[in-house]
Amino acid sequence: MKIAVVGVTGMVGQVMLRILEERNLNVSTLIPVASQKSVGTEVTFKNKQYKVVSMQQAIEMKPDIALFSAGGSVSLEFAPQFAAVGTTVIDNSSAFRMDADRKLIVPEINATSLTKEDKIIANPNCSTIQMVAAMSPLHKQYGIKRLVISTYQSITGTGVKAVEQLENEFQGKKGPMAYPYQIHKNAIPHCDVFEENGYTKEEMKLVNETQKILDDRTIAVTATAVRIPVVGGHSESVNVEFRNAFDESAVRRLLSETSGITVQDNVDVNVYPMPLMAHGKDDVFVGRIRRDYSQENTINMWIVSDNLRKGAATNAVQIAEYLIANDLV
Repeated sequence: MKIAVVGVTGMVGQVMLRILEERNLNVSTLIPVASQKSVGTEVTFKNKQYKVVSMQQAIEMKPDIALFSAGGSVSLEFAPQFAAVGTTVIDNSSAFRMDADRKLIVPEINATSLTKEDKIIANPNCSTIQMVAAMSPLHKQYGIKRLVISTYQSITGTGVKAVEQLENEFQGKKGPMAYPYQIHKNAIPHCDVFEENGYTKEEMKLVNETQKILDDRTIAVTATAVRIPVVGGHSESVNVEFRNAFDESAVRRLLSETSGITVQDNVDVNVYPMPLMAHGKDDVFVGRIRRDYSQENTINMWIVSDNLRKGAATNAVQIAEYLIANDLV
């Protein structure tokens, strides 16, 4: 397989390289791609050095698969150009997620819908991926009526500039600001830009992408997304109202048996998911599973995952693995 990684010098691009190595994909040719200012610099993959090439050079090389993590405007411009030469694009931006003609894929949930004709495939938002990974088996079993989500999101979701801001503030230095306020010792209820309805784009992604991935527009979803000074991953408090009655132990068992989910839920010995423990791992961790006694057929849970891995790079690579295994590229 000739595989291009577009946006290879960014945080997610670097993690994509690492995961391609870890999962030992059969990469015959790696094509690292970045903006013009990075062309000619080198990246390391499997102990070899590769020169970063331009977008046009990469298109001319006709990769089998292009993993995109370079922002929505870049994806809108260049993903169709890659697709036109026969490349299958797996795009990590929001550019195509809500396009009715593009599939929004979490492999454990809906990869079977993919065909050879799908030349641009959307990778969902990080906070959506970890949540729907846990919700999908529960929706099949009990039918989800409503989700109330509060997120506690890592600064790595914003990028390198945010990590630098936190490090500078921790050290008492002045520097460029990724956020309108200090993030050190703070929580900012503002992820992405505000829309006319008073919600941020991040919050509306949780609404719209959840309904699309679970293929059910009747699920009511409301969300509040908060940025916190954490590096390891995103955390989510999710209140789930089912259409049907459930048993708590059956919910735990169902989640435990779901691929990609690890249940950590023993409060007697303080076992519950935390971003510190999820960092560098690919699973979605679920805990604090407990009935909501204020409302019928409702349960609370706490969901944590490394947003750069399963929330972005790992999910994209898993899509690539599925395409290769099923001869769809």
